[in-house]
Amino acid sequence: MPVLADDKIFVGRSVKPEYLTLKLANRHGLITGATGTGKTVSLQILAEGFSRAGVPVFAADVKGDLSGVAASGEPKDFLARRAADIGLADEYRFSAFPTAFWDLFGEQGHPIRATVSEMGPLLLSRLMELNDTQEGVLNVAFELADDEGLLLLDLKDLQSLLVHVADRASELSKTYGNVSKASVGAIQRQLLVLQRQGGEAFFGEPALDIRHLMRTAPDGRGVVNILAADKLMGAPRLYATFLLWLLSELFEELPEVGDPEKPKLVFFFDEAHLLFDEAPKALLEKVEQVVRLIRSKGVGVYFVTQNPLDVPETVLSQLGNRVQHALRAYTPREQKAVRTAAETFRPNPELDTERVITELGVGEALVSLLEGKGVPSIVERTLIRPPSSRLGPISPDERRAVMAESGLSALYDQVRDRDSAFEVLKRRADEAAMREEEQRRHEEEENARPRSRSGFQLPDFGRDDRPGSGRRAPRRSNRDTPIEAALKSAARSVGSSLGRAIVRGILGSLKRGS
Repeated sequence: MPVLADDKIFVGRSVKPEYLTLKLANRHGLITGATGTGKTVSLQILAEGFSRAGVPVFAADVKGDLSGVAASGEPKDFLARRAADIGLADEYRFSAFPTAFWDLFGEQGHPIRATVSEMGPLLLSRLMELNDTQEGVLNVAFELADDEGLLLLDLKDLQSLLVHVADRASELSKTYGNVSKASVGAIQRQLLVLQRQGGEAFFGEPALDIRHLMRTAPDGRGVVNILAADKLMGAPRLYATFLLWLLSELFEELPEVGDPEKPKLVFFFDEAHLLFDEAPKALLEKVEQVVRLIRSKGVGVYFVTQNPLDVPETVLSQLGNRVQHALRAYTPREQKAVRTAAETFRPNPELDTERVITELGVGEALVSLLEGKGVPSIVERTLIRPPSSRLGPISPDERRAVMAESGLSALYDQVRDRDSAFEVLKRRADEAAMREEEQRRHEEEENARPRSRSGFQLPDFGRDDRPGSGRRAPRRSNRDTPIEAALKSAARSVGSSLGRAIVRGILGSLKRGS
């Protein structure tokens, strides 16, 4: 009896074939287990299954092993035995899958970029570990940028904006609330830390178009998008914030589709504990909201982590499809994790779930997948199917060949630097400097002109400039006509009263300001 089907993904065999139903795949999922128990292979066979069904996939490759999905698998005895044990021998074929490689640093994949504006103050504050006061000042900076039409694309735009905010701190405090230069300075220092972590490569243009994560190959299979995350894990907060930003972008950009026959995209979030570690309440609420509502956009989110306790209960309760690999239970916290994992499954009266979790071998898992009207199946001890693509990483040459064929190089590999906040504020500063210089030169010229002993400037009686003439220009009578005298008297009167009004206005405003 064939185990492969068009409307579901064959995951493995327990007492029966275990399937992930495509129509229920956007109800999200969880893959957990200790290091070395087979989580990456479970992720790989699910990515293959979605690709075969025409569903694009996005997955972070933390160890580099997942890149093997781009190459055809190789015959090995243990793979053949596993295929025979689960009844897949007649249908087991090796195959490469359409793949696109991405990398925030642009080294092992096409660069992924976002603009500072797209990231927004909430996620940037999380990324830079700002306190509430500093986050408030960052919000003011973004509001000012919106009000003055300043584009925030890369980090130098944000740096220029912060300098601008510091220079106008007193003025802005009257409009937006307290803006202290000390808080601006703290944000600037954290910005330097972010730059040292490689954040500068992430912010800018061309920004990622999420449609390029949702492509299908000419043969109808979904493209598996792999994010090279081995280096990125050195900046775990950047990794977690980036993936959360990507989820938020999908949530905001994609239209409502309800419950489609299969997902529009499946998103695997490896090392998921990094998202929730020390996350403030506001951020956790945002994650919960996105996970709860993004299923209606046709996106399935699968968290991959070692311990189910890494995921908050409010999020864990929304993950209907579960694959649980072995857990160790030596410490009290590990024992608690085992109990938690066992309690989240639909009980099987013939299975001691808590005991079995600690006994599972490599490539085995406790599996409970949604079926029927979205009800979890009874948990079963399952042999996970072998992958059709290569186990382990591909070579650098193979990676470069895949990247060359992706059609994405012309779109993302070259940085674009548009006219934005940095350029606008620099022009303003240059223009102000020019005005100050012109004013200084004018004052110097005025001071250089001859003056009478009383300090009043003397008129300049120019010489006759005609060639050959050494004579002064004829003197003009300094006697005023009656009409001129009357006009000058009126002008002096008006000028004197206006001058007093201006002085009062300036002093008055200064007095009020003080």
